[in-house]
Amino acid sequence: MVLLARIMITTFSMMAFIPMLILPTEAVEAAEAPLNYFLYSDGPAAKPTMYLGWVLTGLSLAICLIITLLLLAALIRKRPKMDQRAIGNEGKGIHWIYIGTGISTLILFGLVIYSFMVVNKVAKPSQPTMLAFTVTGYGWWWKIEYEHDDPAQRFVTANELHIPVGQPVRIKLKSADVIHAFWVPKLAGKTQMVPGLINQQWLQADRPGIYSGQCVQFCGVGHAHMGLEVVAERAEDFEKWLVAQQQMAASSAISNEKPGYELFMERCAGCHTIRGTDAQGKHAPDLTHLNSRHRIAAGLLMNTPDQLMEWIMHAQKLKPGSRMPSFALSEQEASVLASFLSTLD
Repeated sequence: MVLLARIMITTFSMMAFIPMLILPTEAVEAAEAPLNYFLYSDGPAAKPTMYLGWVLTGLSLAICLIITLLLLAALIRKRPKMDQRAIGNEGKGIHWIYIGTGISTLILFGLVIYSFMVVNKVAKPSQPTMLAFTVTGYGWWWKIEYEHDDPAQRFVTANELHIPVGQPVRIKLKSADVIHAFWVPKLAGKTQMVPGLINQQWLQADRPGIYSGQCVQFCGVGHAHMGLEVVAERAEDFEKWLVAQQQMAASSAISNEKPGYELFMERCAGCHTIRGTDAQGKHAPDLTHLNSRHRIAAGLLMNTPDQLMEWIMHAQKLKPGSRMPSFALSEQEASVLASFLSTLD
């Protein structure tokens, strides 16, 4: 009876998962969930993988259901009275073993072939890529370099990747320290980022939106807080953003927030860069257009003056082990610094 109860619990637990696959309730909200990639995808590099996941899940559920039913049948069927005759070796039932082995082999070979077809389909885009980026993983944030034949049009940003809708983009993936993994589940599968090695991946978003990404290779104590966002925009909006990002920091931000700028140069310029100023640090995210980003601290906090203050004063409390120190600033100094950073559009 205990075994029967366990089998029934397992079966009902699996069956409870099925409505998630077939019922459209709250479909719009579910589609917008940041990491809901099993039922929804928004790019041609992700859809084949999603379909493969459906096939594997359906097959696994079917196998578990068949095994459960066979076990139940074996437990509840009536047994014949004891037969005292000698047990013969007639080979009855051996054909079922052959049949089961044959079916299993065919299914496995089919899955192998289908998996190779999926890998081949997502290996490269169907049309040439016009844009290229280099994403470098640090502990624990992302450096994003927008490439261009004209050096004057290249620039660096961090933790937020903008792409045009409907166009494939090529991404070179590197690591500056340990092994990381770049994964934006609704747009593509994950790709390892190995020190000393350059891997490549392509992305394409079929509709505008903000897509959550995450490092999915354990890389230290701050691994869980190494997120990023991919912002897919219409072509005209992407071009406007691109032109704005290529500019130096606005001089008005410096002149209007002189105390904050001076405090930044004293405390932050050794690690951070603000293009157009003497701050040319290379050890932390580029902050030239910080206020144009949705989040700070690699997705940990919303980009607001209050959250900036909190991050400046308590970085090690919020993200232990990060290279951002918790500065011993007064609340007034932190407010002045956050006010300056909030003008970097």
